[in-house]
Amino acid sequence: MEKNEYLYKIIAAGDGGVGKTTLLHRYVEGKFKIDTIMTIGVGFFYKSVDIGANRYNLQLWDFGGEQHFRAILDSYAKGSQGAMLVIDLTRLSSVNKLDEWVEIIRKEDEGIPIILIGSKCDLENKISITDEYALEIKEKYDLKEYIKTSSKTGFNVDKVFQSITNYVINNRK
Repeated sequence: MEKNEYLYKIIAAGDGGVGKTTLLHRYVEGKFKIDTIMTIGVGFFYKSVDIGANRYNLQLWDFGGEQHFRAILDSYAKGSQGAMLVIDLTRLSSVNKLDEWVEIIRKEDEGIPIILIGSKCDLENKISITDEYALEIKEKYDLKEYIKTSSKTGFNVDKVFQSITNYVINNRK
């Protein structure tokens, strides 16, 4: 039986060094890549997932986190159906620019589903962002969900992408 195919554009946003690229590599390639380089502008990943009678082709856009790339990201966010906002649980400063990131993501679509990702949860002794604080951020920006991950161990990586895919599917019905 032939599957119905759908294409979804999902963006990964957050400050430089929070773990967006590593998270995407882990999900798409199934391995931890320790030597990723800074994303210049936007990087792209692609993965197909089958859910029931449907195939969902995920175009995953990895937004460069450095300040000087922000001016171009508005145009790249157009047409996105979902977003992952990534913070580094070991770096409290990674939440400082969330206003800017949410504005970029929601500029064209106020209702776009966004989930908050807390990366690097395997570095337990270095965690500086508590679950309580992350949940406050989730509420403040009206985000769909908060999920802690580790690209190194793979903890919750598949869950993140299953979750955002489901939000996108349900948001588009």
